[in-house]
Order: sequence, then structure tokens, then C-alpha cells
Amino acid sequence: MSIIVRKRRPLTSDSFRVIIMLSAWGFALVITSFLFLWLGHLLDEWLGTGPKFMLGLFLLGIIGNFIAIYLEKRRE
Repeated sequence: MSIIVRKRRPLTSDSFRVIIMLSAWGFALVITSFLFLWLGHLLDEWLGTGPKFMLGLFLLGIIGNFIAIYLEKRRE
């Protein structure tokens, strides 16, 4: 029975930058999605429609965030 020992690479400032950037994008995705969801809910209540605006704005928020992430990554 042998034990495999792996060497750990020390965390560099680049690793921390990536972790912070991913955390920020995750936070932005959640906040923006729920903000658009809430605004869509308010519009649906005001106009008396079904969940059309709620779902539409929710999807718009998610798609917009992914486009922003793509454009930022492409810029690097």
C-alpha cells in the first residue's frame, strides 16, 4: 500500500485575483437576476399580466450578465 503525496503550489496574487473576480461575478449574477425578477414582478402586478414580465426580465438579466462576462474575458 503506497501513499501518494502531492506537492501543493503556493497561492499567488494571480490566484487570489481570479478567486475575487469569480466571487464578484457570482454575486453580480445573483443580485442582478433577482433585481430584474423583482422589477418584472412589480410590472406584472401593476399591469395585471401573468408572470410574463417577471420571467422575461429575469432571463434578460441572466443573459445580460453572461454577455458582460464574455466581453470582459474577451478584453483580457
